[in-house]
Amino acid sequence: MNDLAGKHIVLGLSGGIACYKSAELCRLLTKAGATVQVVMTEAAAQFITPVTMQALSNRPVVTSQWDAREPNNMPHINLGREADAILIAPASADLMAKLVQGRADDLLTLMCLARPVERVPLLLAPAMNREMWAHPATQRNVAQLQADGAVVLPVGQGDQACGEVGDGRMLEPPQLLDLLLAHFQPKVLAGQRVLVTAGPTFEAIDPVRGITNHSSGKMGFAVARAAQEAGAQVTLVAGPVHLATPWGVKRVNVQSALEMQAAVQAEVGQATVFVAAAAVADWRPANASDQKIKKDGSGLPPALTFVENPDILAGVAASERARSGALFCVGFAAESHDLEVNAQAKRVRKGVPLLVGNIGPATFGQDDNALLLVDEHGCRAVPHGPKLALARQLVAEIARRLAAGHG
Repeated sequence: MNDLAGKHIVLGLSGGIACYKSAELCRLLTKAGATVQVVMTEAAAQFITPVTMQALSNRPVVTSQWDAREPNNMPHINLGREADAILIAPASADLMAKLVQGRADDLLTLMCLARPVERVPLLLAPAMNREMWAHPATQRNVAQLQADGAVVLPVGQGDQACGEVGDGRMLEPPQLLDLLLAHFQPKVLAGQRVLVTAGPTFEAIDPVRGITNHSSGKMGFAVARAAQEAGAQVTLVAGPVHLATPWGVKRVNVQSALEMQAAVQAEVGQATVFVAAAAVADWRPANASDQKIKKDGSGLPPALTFVENPDILAGVAASERARSGALFCVGFAAESHDLEVNAQAKRVRKGVPLLVGNIGPATFGQDDNALLLVDEHGCRAVPHGPKLALARQLVAEIARRLAAGHG
């Protein structure tokens, strides 16, 4: 996905060992479609060379306010005016202190001070020793930078170059890319609390066997990420999948349908939107064995008795909050054939205002999908595309319906 196509990003590097991560970040930004102009401080050049950053950005690196390549000799003015965003990664404690004080003794701080604040966002990715990060002066500076309109991104936790362990690491390049992408998304769900279910459930037969399905959880995880990008507070109830949790999303892991139902019931009372994207097993063994079932030599499988699992979506949709309009419910239907007919029937049966249909065998485990939005007025197709792009379209549709009073 060329999520940053047409965007011009100024990537600033201040001094710190985390500069080695900036090379990969620059590569990811260009891969996402952005043009990248690297600006480095003298200290940053002690950790990574301008030659490296020039090779990755395909543009000459600017290191001095006296750069004679600018016709008007004002790179600190021109660079900020041309940018869609300025991202400083790493942002050292010293650089953040300078920005708070309005000091401008190098090109990077000059550019930040001279940028058009109303249209060029400034994002800072702090990187420093854990004691430096925790110091009251640094925390005061973070608070002041935020008050001044800068976006101070979170720090990571873990091993540090000094040998210590704790908060203060710069986030990894893919995380920084995701946060930058999220910054550009319209905050159409600001103030909303969104609960999403994703992935399959696993219904145990015995300690080593069970019943599940091919759902990868990718679509539900994409919806959770898109909702968080749109400004919502998001909780994701996930079945057994191996996917990274979207940044800023609270995750609750479950295995069975009964566990998923309990997790949803624990969270849905605070939600304003419920998106049931999980592929919940319809049945479970009535009595799971507490020991592995052995073959008995007869050549016949063991006799299993099944019971129906609870319908999580229908239960939530029938609640007082959903019926009063305080909770907007969205369902998913993974069908194998006759998508429109089956999806519309499922929407009515579940009692939800909006149902999202797709052909399960064509999308399970894939990065792309095609959706059918089904409501009381009919169906609308969302063309085939990356699941995150489709999730963002679905989030925009949910926001539109919320603004219209669910119409």
